[in-house]
Amino acid sequence: MLKAKLKQPQDRPTSRRDLMAAALSPSPRRFPPSLRSPFVGPDEKLNHFTLKFKSSVHKSHYQPRAKANSCDVRVEIPKQWYNLVADLSVKPPPPLHPKTHKPLNPEDLSPLFPDELIKQEVTNERFISIPDEVIDVFRLWRPTPLIRAKRLERLLETPARIYYKYEGTSPAGSHKPNTAVPQAWYNAKQGVKKVVTETGAGQWGSSLAFACSLFGLNCEVWQVRASYDQKPYRRLMMQTWGAKVHPSPSTVTNCGKKILESDPSSPGSLGIAISEAVEVAATNVDTKYCLGSVLNHVLLHQTVIGEECLKQLEAINETPDIIIGCTGGGSNFGGLAFPFIREKLKGRMSPIFRAVEPTACPSLTKGIYAYDYGDTAGMTPLMKMHTLGHGFVPDPIHAGGLRYHGMAPLISHVYELGFMEAVAIPQTECFQAAVQFARTEGLIPAPEPTHAIAAAIREALNCKATGEEKVILMAMCGHGHFDLAAYDKYLHGDMIDLSYSTEKVQASLAAVPQVVP
Repeated sequence: MLKAKLKQPQDRPTSRRDLMAAALSPSPRRFPPSLRSPFVGPDEKLNHFTLKFKSSVHKSHYQPRAKANSCDVRVEIPKQWYNLVADLSVKPPPPLHPKTHKPLNPEDLSPLFPDELIKQEVTNERFISIPDEVIDVFRLWRPTPLIRAKRLERLLETPARIYYKYEGTSPAGSHKPNTAVPQAWYNAKQGVKKVVTETGAGQWGSSLAFACSLFGLNCEVWQVRASYDQKPYRRLMMQTWGAKVHPSPSTVTNCGKKILESDPSSPGSLGIAISEAVEVAATNVDTKYCLGSVLNHVLLHQTVIGEECLKQLEAINETPDIIIGCTGGGSNFGGLAFPFIREKLKGRMSPIFRAVEPTACPSLTKGIYAYDYGDTAGMTPLMKMHTLGHGFVPDPIHAGGLRYHGMAPLISHVYELGFMEAVAIPQTECFQAAVQFARTEGLIPAPEPTHAIAAAIREALNCKATGEEKVILMAMCGHGHFDLAAYDKYLHGDMIDLSYSTEKVQASLAAVPQVVP
């Protein structure tokens, strides 16, 4: 009965979202335009109930969100991931063995990763097919909406057109399941029983816990201490999906114990949490390690964002002039930007790519481009990246997912090639932008994408001053429903800007290995 009310493509089974929409459509009457779902495409032709509003309300306040905001088109979930390395004439420098400092062999990664992920990490193939089992899980929330921020545009009085690709519709509320699901599936396919990982704000940890629950894997997570204390509901999400969660640094690992001996009140960092998870994976034969950002195969998986967005923009005849995303490890930014960089390299468009990072952890804008460890203890391969030094522990800003000492090697390489630019923005400006966004667009963003919103607002106001009608595209990588304590601090005037310490960075950079590959 429900399926009969929907026009479904033959190769796409009815999704949970479509079932919910159909359940709300028993009569030919319609909702007022402002109450229509932003996720319903015109091809679905759903009916809605009628609600009446007082005639004193100006009808322009109730424009259909699907019509006035969402790009309102249905696109297919991508069937392939895109590998930017294939289209780069200058290839990225290879990772090095942490002990020999020689180029890493793929088999050196086998204690940490399953075979298929290792192949994806080192491949030069342009496209990698997405397994049907992974696409089947993606159908729970993909494709994700591309929405035009018309109300924000009106607030700013800008001639610019602002679009955001919203990844907060996933079960975990962020873009992270885009890689958590395939990583869990490849591990389960190889017969792995348990995976371990790190997490900052908790989006990655909760995403991996969710994915592991689908494929019967045990999951153990080390969450950065500052975020463990700030965001208890992320920890409860992980535990609800069956994960075991430790604050990092912890007393469970040798690395954690050493950190706590030198600093019992350490707020932790992603580098420390990675060290703890890698230590456990490397010393247990039945355990593999999963990483939520930085590595090539992670950025590869995230390109479903950009591939979808390309089709959505094409359907409404828009071409972005500038693409903006926050960067911590780089997966969110790379996932949106890489397919567009491909199009720019082919001469089909010419957008500016702008990465936005916190002033408290500015690896691109203040770091050096050098070989460094991906973790604090120096257990991972050496990677050529922009780094503040693997020993750098950022101040506990609320954007816990951006508190990483380095940047993805592929993002760093693209930055060095001049294909993108970067800026750093303090957290109070970011939260000011987030509140403006929430009060116009209705969505409360996670602290991480507030950096992209702040940069987009800067660009929109610049367009207001110049009169340019630019198309601004930004990555809205997740919602902030579990980050309201940070909003509470901002709204009560208790939030302060934390900037990195020059002395701390210099001391950390002094420990970066001197490598001549």
